[in-house]
Amino acid sequence: MEAHDFTPPPEPPQLLEPAQPRGMSSSATTAIGSRKRLNAFERYLSLWVGLCMFVGVVVGSLAPAFVWGLRGLEFGSGSQINVPIAVLIWLMITPMMMKVDFGAIRDVGRRPRGLLVTLFMNWMVKPFSMAAIAWLFFRHVFGPWIAPADADQYIAGCIILAAAPCTAMVFVWSYLSDGDPAYTLVQVSVNDLLMLLLFAPIVRYLVSGAASLHVPFEVLLYSVLVFIVIPLTAGVLLRQWFLRAKGRCWFEEVLLPRFAPISMTALLATLVLIFAFQAENITTKALHVALIAVPILIQVYFNSSLTYGLMRLFSVEYAIAAPGALIGASNFFELAVATAIALFGPESGAALATVVGVLIEVPVMLSVCSVCNRTRQWFPKPPAPVGP
Repeated sequence: MEAHDFTPPPEPPQLLEPAQPRGMSSSATTAIGSRKRLNAFERYLSLWVGLCMFVGVVVGSLAPAFVWGLRGLEFGSGSQINVPIAVLIWLMITPMMMKVDFGAIRDVGRRPRGLLVTLFMNWMVKPFSMAAIAWLFFRHVFGPWIAPADADQYIAGCIILAAAPCTAMVFVWSYLSDGDPAYTLVQVSVNDLLMLLLFAPIVRYLVSGAASLHVPFEVLLYSVLVFIVIPLTAGVLLRQWFLRAKGRCWFEEVLLPRFAPISMTALLATLVLIFAFQAENITTKALHVALIAVPILIQVYFNSSLTYGLMRLFSVEYAIAAPGALIGASNFFELAVATAIALFGPESGAALATVVGVLIEVPVMLSVCSVCNRTRQWFPKPPAPVGP
C-alpha cells in the first residue's frame, strides 16, 4: 500500500546504526511525541476505501452509460490502458517516486544480508507462493462457490498484486516498527529498479500457468511503460530539478507536503472509478469479496513470517529485519490495480482481487508491525558506531 504524505529520509546516513525517523515536519513530530501513529487518512484507510466502494457502486448502478463511456477511453486502439485511471495513477505515483533517492543504493555493500533476504523474498518467493496459495483456494477449497472462469480471474489478480512489492507505504511501516529509514530506502530503491525488469515476465509466466489465462505481453509492457517507467522517470527528473533549484529543505518541507492532498484525492478517485466499473460484480458477488481476502491474508502472514525468520537466521539486526518483513508482506497496489485493468478490463475479477488487497492491507500490516515491536529482543543489537 502506498503512502502519500510520508517522506523518506532525505540523505541516507552511513549504514552503521539505525537513524532517527525522518521525513516528518517538526510540528508533526511534536504532536506525535513518543507515541508513533499514522495520520487520520492512513489510520482509517480501510474506511475510506469502504466509502469509495459504496460511492462507486452507487454511481455504477445509477449511471451505467456514464461509467461505460469512461471505461471506453483508452490510449489508442488496442492499448487497453484506460485514460482516466492512467492520469489518476500518475498523480499518485509521481510524487511518491520523487521521494525515493536512488543514490542510496551506493551504500548497499556495507550491510548486504538484509537486502539480499528482502530481494529473495520479493522476487523468488512472494509471487510464486501467492500463485500456489491462490490456485489451491480458488481451484479447490472454494471450488463449490466459485466458477472456474471466476477462479482464473481471482488467481490472476492475486498474482499481479504479489508481484508488485510495496514502495512508499513501507516507510510508514518502517517508522512504526523503529526500522532504519536509511536502509529501508536502499531496499525500496533496489526493488523499484528490479521491478522494471522482473514485473512483466513474472506476471506473464505465473498468470499463464496458474490461471490458464492468455496474457498479451505487449499490453503488459504498455502497463510497465505507463505505470512504472513514466512516473519513475518523471519523479527522478523532478526531484533532481527541484533539489538544484530550491534546495533540499524546501523540497522536503514545502513541496512534498503540498502533493499529499493531490495524491490522496487521486487515490480515492481511482477507487471510486474502479468500484464503479465493478458495480455489477460487487453487487452480485459479495461472497466472493470475502473469499478473495482469505488467500491474500494467508500470503501476507506467510511471507512476513518467513522473511522475519530468515532475517533472524542470518543475524540481521532488528532495525533492518522489521522493514524487510513488512516489505515482504505489503504491495504496490496502484500498479497492481492498473495492470489488472489493462490486462483484463476494469470490470474483471482480476481487478476486483487487487482491490480487495487494499481493503485488508492497513489493519493487517499494523498487526505485523505490532508483532515486530514485541519481538525485537530476538535480534542482535546493532554494531556500535565508528568514531571519527
